[in-house]
Amino acid sequence: MSSDKLSKEKLYFERLTEIHIKSLPEFRCTEKELEKFLVEDAWINQQQGISVTYLWFLKDAKQLVGYVTLLTDSINLNADLKNFFREKDIHYKSLPALKIGRMAVSESMMRKGIGSMLIRFSIAIALKVYSEFAGCRFVILEAKRGNNLNDPIHFYKAMGFNILTEREKGTIPMYLDVWIKGTGGSI
Repeated sequence: MSSDKLSKEKLYFERLTEIHIKSLPEFRCTEKELEKFLVEDAWINQQQGISVTYLWFLKDAKQLVGYVTLLTDSINLNADLKNFFREKDIHYKSLPALKIGRMAVSESMMRKGIGSMLIRFSIAIALKVYSEFAGCRFVILEAKRGNNLNDPIHFYKAMGFNILTEREKGTIPMYLDVWIKGTGGSI
């Protein structure tokens, strides 16, 4: 690990609560849409049972450095995945998934490993759901196309995600099979 990466011991997370609302407008990232979601929609969605947002802070400064918003969803299997699962005697058109609805790292903390921690946290949540509460086979997301300097698709591929469907425009649906990544129950 390079010296500019943060260790997880220097961070802590909290589930978004009403106490956090006043400080959310201070969060700055490279995507204004993600800032707007955090300030305007995250708490409302959570109160309505749509999603849950987890805030990540630097321990020493108590500075918000990132967030991830999670919700339940399903993955509609493409032809390759349908064949893969048919070989395992699983005959469904879709399978349960945990979706990363939104994820952002503060501009000042980019390239310090926080995004990777948010992904690993999301995978751990999916495995916890599976091991204790309900079926959950995948972590899914919709990746935005980026430029060469800031390419989320490359980042997600490096984290083990695969492209579900190539698209000319809009976002790219991606998936990670947590059974393969996490060997069916442990990360």
